[in-house]
Amino acid sequence: MTKYILAYHGGSMPQTPEDGAKVMKAWNDWMGTLGKSLVDGGNPTGKSRIIAPGGKVAEGGGANAVSGYSIIEASNLDDAVELAKGCPQISAGGSIEIGELVTM
Repeated sequence: MTKYILAYHGGSMPQTPEDGAKVMKAWNDWMGTLGKSLVDGGNPTGKSRIIAPGGKVAEGGGANAVSGYSIIEASNLDDAVELAKGCPQISAGGSIEIGELVTM
């Protein structure tokens, strides 16, 4: 099995504690469906900075900022995509970038 990183971009934050509880339940339910495919449930990300070629440092964020990650295992990229389709990130208005982790 190959490992894949799910890099979450964007999405909305819950506005109330009740909404937060619903969001956490949705994430926990989705992660439960992944079974042994879930390697690392990951975490949301906070503030970020970007180091550009030449060493210039800029504040992170922007339209395609990483907002969190998870790591899963799947037979191939297409299977990883299928596993990711049920992720609550999508219903929160965000997107998921799926990348194969290459063993070096």
